[in-house]
Amino acid sequence: MRLRIVLVAVATLAVGFAVAQVTGQRWLGGVVLVAGGIVAAVLAWRWAGPVRALGAVAVFAVAFVVAHPLGRLIGAWPAVLAVCAASGTIAYALLRPHDKLSAT
Repeated sequence: MRLRIVLVAVATLAVGFAVAQVTGQRWLGGVVLVAGGIVAAVLAWRWAGPVRALGAVAVFAVAFVVAHPLGRLIGAWPAVLAVCAASGTIAYALLRPHDKLSAT
């Protein structure tokens, strides 16, 4: 489940950028980003709890922001791929499942 959540979030970053680039409509890419982010956040919340889910959301938000200046340095797609790899790795480490024993 953890891998699926991370893949949804990473795909959302890449697909959101692709939609914005192909259509020329940045807001449309933003819609994809927000929709996929909500899906990933809800799944993460259920799987890992609110603190870890919010941490993962913060990781992907920072990745989105960092991709913009990084894109000026190394190119748009290399920047998107780099932040996808970095944020996916960090989020995977962050999103451990709930500890069922301590919740009872």
